[in-house]
Amino acid sequence: MSESILLVEDNDRIMNGNARMLRRRGYSVWTAFNLAEARKIVSERPLDAIVLDIMLPDGSGLDFTRELRQSSEVPILLLTGLTAGEDVVAGFRSGGDDYLAKPYDFGVLLARIESLLRRAASIPATFRKGELEFDIIANKAFLNGEDLSLTHKEFAVLLLLAKNERKPLSAEYLYETAWKRNPAPEESAVKTVVSRLRRKLGEGYFIDMDQSEGGYVFTAIRS
Repeated sequence: MSESILLVEDNDRIMNGNARMLRRRGYSVWTAFNLAEARKIVSERPLDAIVLDIMLPDGSGLDFTRELRQSSEVPILLLTGLTAGEDVVAGFRSGGDDYLAKPYDFGVLLARIESLLRRAASIPATFRKGELEFDIIANKAFLNGEDLSLTHKEFAVLLLLAKNERKPLSAEYLYETAWKRNPAPEESAVKTVVSRLRRKLGEGYFIDMDQSEGGYVFTAIRS
């Protein structure tokens, strides 16, 4: 089955050229000329990658990327005519996986898409820690087979902690990685998520603050 790619681009010539070339290479291609169309497509079908223009008629691709990252880890390649260093940094901090400046050669675009797809394919679909199982694609965690009903941020934080069992992870690191943003001036966001996780996990899995190391430590007693 071919990978599904969503192209979000308001320039007809660029959109039609990229769609035609990708289809020739066997990809299933969906097209959106604005964010409204993109949201509809994202809500209706699974996608393997998104190629997203930043400057769109009904909003910013960066805002859309941040929106997507609330519930999805689909690989996102950002396209833009903005090439200053701060623009590139903003693209990555919004949750983009790669960044390509216009104008570009189609061969370079294709190589970047292929790289994103290879990277995504190398990520395990599930991770288990004792009776706690993570469905990484669906962003869901199950305890004894029951869905913990985690939010996207809760899932991201718990997965980070579980993969680094007994290793202290700072609130700054958790925030940068799970929220994909610069560290917050205080730790309230991380503290809130950790507090909710403790209630949902119950006995057998502990998330404690290591005062000497200054980080949160996950311990799976049930492993």
